[in-house]
Amino acid sequence: MRSRRPWLRRVSVTAVSATALMVLAAPAGAVSPSGPSTAATTAATAAPAAAPTPAAADVDYDTWQRDCRAVMDQALPYVRQRIADAAPGERQAIVLDIDNTALETDFGFSFPQPANDPVLEVARYAEERGVDLFFVTARPGIIYAPTEWNLDRAGYESSGLYVRGFLDLFKNVADYKTAQRVAIERKGYTIIANIGNSPTDLSGGHAEKTFKLPDYDGQLS
Repeated sequence: MRSRRPWLRRVSVTAVSATALMVLAAPAGAVSPSGPSTAATTAATAAPAAAPTPAAADVDYDTWQRDCRAVMDQALPYVRQRIADAAPGERQAIVLDIDNTALETDFGFSFPQPANDPVLEVARYAEERGVDLFFVTARPGIIYAPTEWNLDRAGYESSGLYVRGFLDLFKNVADYKTAQRVAIERKGYTIIANIGNSPTDLSGGHAEKTFKLPDYDGQLS
């Protein structure tokens, strides 16, 4: 049974950045009708399906995985039905956070980081049926390339990865992430689901439904 490493959250970006430099220095073989109006999409946003929140100060890996699966077990039937109900010509998309959402981050650091399996299963189901996957992360742009490679290696088929540029680092994270969803909508997509583990991943609308994975009162990044 793996336990979360609390120190990892404080150093994860630094560690990934250092790894990024090694990856980028490695050989190339080591290397991925219009949508609804803003008002309509915002109005359609539903309350997130929330995971249980244990009171324990630390959370083990098995508990986290069980709690993630409980949320994604709610997401899959919705995604299945929403795909079946797609309007003619509708371009559907799902937006995912990365750290402790699409990828495992706080439970034993490694690179490439493994996929969070309950999320990957739903993402693959959707992608195989024509839904595009977009990743919106607070990670800085300097690690765009290794992050993109990691998502591909973990099994995700990304249609777009949004990272923070220099000026974005000074913006509110929730506002930054909302702006990226707006940009996806402007490409003609209907965002049928937004999946993340932090309130900043999900606030601001511009998704028909949100699914919140556990962060245990902010213990997970």
